[in-house]
Amino acid sequence: MPTKHSTSRARRQEILHCLRQNGRIEVETLAEHLETTPQTIRKDLNFLAEEGKIIRFHGGASLLAGVEYTAFDIRKEVAAEQKERIGRALARRIPNNCSIFLNSGTTTAAVARHLSQHAGLLVVTDSVHLADLMRTYSGLEVIVPGGSIRQSDGAILGDMAVDFIRQFRADYAIIGAAAIGADGALLDFDLREASLARAFIGSARRIILAADSSKAGGTAPVCIGHLDQVHEFFTDDGLQEDLRRMCHDLGVECITAD
Repeated sequence: MPTKHSTSRARRQEILHCLRQNGRIEVETLAEHLETTPQTIRKDLNFLAEEGKIIRFHGGASLLAGVEYTAFDIRKEVAAEQKERIGRALARRIPNNCSIFLNSGTTTAAVARHLSQHAGLLVVTDSVHLADLMRTYSGLEVIVPGGSIRQSDGAILGDMAVDFIRQFRADYAIIGAAAIGADGALLDFDLREASLARAFIGSARRIILAADSSKAGGTAPVCIGHLDQVHEFFTDDGLQEDLRRMCHDLGVECITAD
């Protein structure tokens, strides 16, 4: 007897519903939930990825944000374990007594969580969420620019914020990206946030990219930069080999967080 999700259309709608609820989901979990085979689920995921509705990764899929950002609490669940490892490894890379830019994002939030034991850090962030997270860390001075606040995740946006960032010359800029194109482009969904990220990149001595492997090969409409501007790229062990080769060719140190 066919189930209520037996048609391709119904299954794909339910897959999208599950991803909106969870952010990230595995093939086997979907197969069990939809009472079908993993092979069928893989075909459905490939179809949805080709339509630009999801991000496909080995063993499952994650939510692809639209033009408007998905809520922070949902996005942080996408590749949560990988982001936590990346955040821990990257924070170890940052020395005491230096200045850093930390842009808004769920992977950079993982970095922020692991800066609590640092001393003598000046942190400039374009996120009220990250500023609130770090404000109690005794070894950090946290600075935020003025501007308008994006409701979904607390990112600070606008020309006032961009001009403020450009007054600094930080030792490190720690940035995320909504997607990394096959050509090495670093991409985002919001033109205003992209302007902040470009200001961070242009005003720091060393650029560190923090992005889990699900971001690779994705799409987003706004370019914030390119891998050739990055000095170090912290990611997870799921990163595709072609992107690792690109990093090697460009002289980018690609660091797999363990």
